[in-house]
Amino acid sequence: MGILLFIAGTILGSFYLVVGTRLPLKENIITGRSRCDHCLHPLKWYELIPLISFLWQKGKCNYCQEKIALSHFMLELITGLLFLFGYIYFGLTLKLGIFLVIISVAIIIFISDFKYLVILDSPLIIGSILILILRYFELGFKGMITSFLYGSLLFIVMYLIKLLGDHLFKRESLGGGDIKLAFFMGLTLGYPHVGFRIGLIALIFASFLALPYALTNIYLNKKNELPYGPFLIAAMIIIFIFFPKFQNLLVFFSLL
Repeated sequence: MGILLFIAGTILGSFYLVVGTRLPLKENIITGRSRCDHCLHPLKWYELIPLISFLWQKGKCNYCQEKIALSHFMLELITGLLFLFGYIYFGLTLKLGIFLVIISVAIIIFISDFKYLVILDSPLIIGSILILILRYFELGFKGMITSFLYGSLLFIVMYLIKLLGDHLFKRESLGGGDIKLAFFMGLTLGYPHVGFRIGLIALIFASFLALPYALTNIYLNKKNELPYGPFLIAAMIIIFIFFPKFQNLLVFFSLL
């Protein structure tokens, strides 16, 4: 099962790359043929086998001999390894299903936000629907509705933060995609026994994760804009994996 999930992860990683790079450009991801980034030559099926095709072609296009971006290979490998890790860590449980949905949404957001500063709606919508279905089987109808409410509350909190930031900086401080992502975070992390407080911790944690990148980006590139979505999703993944540790943190703060 672990091998099958690793293979599925590499295949989906390749597909997520297509989604993250084409959808922001309004390109068709279903009927559009995969092609070389340099010479635009359509690729054959045997040139699209995850990991294997890259190694077989020695990282070069068969037609123009230009180097294929190593990020393609690494994305497929990392997605496969994350799927395998989820199976080893969670086993065949509903938690594994939720983790795989989180990873899938995360990969697409990392690609589109870092490349285009865009967080796509479709992965968030599909991911939210899948999480709600899994929540129903995990916690029942009441638990599913509770998670939905926690997602809505975190959405409101993030929107209020945006309004405050816009007022203070006299410009757009957060994109709409970040606010929608907050709903997905609250929905995923919002269990009845912890409320949406764990989602607030995720927002704070994401800010700490983003700080070194932001300072480096301002110093080297003199740019004030940065993709915040990848750091939000990274914080969510870390908290989901180490959920009991962060739950203990909530207990600690409640005793202060």
